[in-house]
Amino acid sequence: EVQLQASGGGLVQAGGSLRLSCAASGITFDDYVIGWFRQAPGKEREGVSGISSSDGSTYYADSVKGRSTISVDYGKNTVYLQMSSLKPEDTAVYYCAARWGRSALAVARYGYNGMNYWGKGTQVTVSS
Repeated sequence: EVQLQASGGGLVQAGGSLRLSCAASGITFDDYVIGWFRQAPGKEREGVSGISSSDGSTYYADSVKGRSTISVDYGKNTVYLQMSSLKPEDTAVYYCAARWGRSALAVARYGYNGMNYWGKGTQVTVSS
């Protein structure tokens, strides 16, 4: 059974940092792309980052590029999204998801409909 568990969200002031974690079980990172998505109230779920252990690729949406780093801890079967210089517009529920395949660009190419497995979200609130 595939399970993805996102954690690490919270309330932070603008300009602050957070590290989100996605603990995975039941999948092999070599076979799956792990993506981070977020959904703000009244908005569509958007892919913000992705990583592929198979080809080493990463993906960042323009909205978080330069402020975020995605990484994998194979020993802990966990994918991290380090976010800094947070802005109020980063406020959303953040989800991690997995898609069978090789390239992290799949997060942008196929969007949330293209992901195979989802975890429950973690709330990030950035105050101004």
